[in-house]
Amino acid sequence: MDLIQTRFQEQLAMKNIELSERQLSQFEIYFHELVTWNEKMNLTGITDREEVYVKHFYDSLSVSFFVTMRDVMQMADIGSGAGFPSIPLKIMFPHMKVTIVDSLNKRIQFLNHLTAELGLSDVSCVHGRAEDIARLAEHRDRYDLVTARAVAKLAGLNELCLPFAKVNGTFVAMKGSDFQQELDDSSYSLNELRGKYIYTRSLELPDAEHSSRNLLFIRKFAPTPKLYPRKAGTPLKTPLIK
Repeated sequence: MDLIQTRFQEQLAMKNIELSERQLSQFEIYFHELVTWNEKMNLTGITDREEVYVKHFYDSLSVSFFVTMRDVMQMADIGSGAGFPSIPLKIMFPHMKVTIVDSLNKRIQFLNHLTAELGLSDVSCVHGRAEDIARLAEHRDRYDLVTARAVAKLAGLNELCLPFAKVNGTFVAMKGSDFQQELDDSSYSLNELRGKYIYTRSLELPDAEHSSRNLLFIRKFAPTPKLYPRKAGTPLKTPLIK
C-alpha cells in the first residue's frame, strides 16, 4: 500500500469507513481501468491518480457519510458516466443491488467491463434515456436511494431521477458549491414529482483546494404521477419551472 492509498484509507477511517485489502485492490483496479479506457473514449478529465482517489472515489463515497447504507437494498444511479458515485459505493457496500442508467452505450460497455474486472455482482448497467427507463414497471417507484452527480440543474434533474425512487425513498443530488439558485428554481418540479427537499449536507474534499461539495437530500412522499417523466429530452430542455 502506497502513500495515496494510505491517505485514502485514513481519510475514510475518519468517517468510520474501514477498507479491506480486497476493497483497496478494487479501487486500484478501478483507477487503472478508468485511465486505460479514457484513452479510447471521454470518461473523465481527471486522470492523475491522487486526484481520482480524492475527486472521484472519496467524493462518491461521501454519500455514505450521511446515509445509513446498510438500509439501502436497491440503488439507482442516473447519468452515471464512468460509474460515479454508484461503483465506489457498491465496492464499499456490496450488499446493495445497483442499477446504473446511462444514455451512451460506450459508457455502458465500459461499466459492464469494469464490474466484471472488479468482481461485482448485482450491478445492472442499463443503456437508455432516464425518461424512457423510468416508464418501465421494473424501475418506476422502486429504489431506496437514487443518485445523480453533476448531471443537470435540479429543476430538470428531479424529473429524471425522482420517478425511480420509491415512496419514502431518497434522491441525493450531488452538487458543487453554487446550488442555491437551482434549489430555489426547483420548488415547482419537486411538488409535481412528489418530492420534498429535506436538507443539504456540505463537505470539503480532503487535499483539494476549493473543492466544496453539497449533497441535496430529497424525499419522495407519493408515487410518480402518470404524466411524468415527459418524453426524452423534454425535462432538460423545458424544465418544470414556474
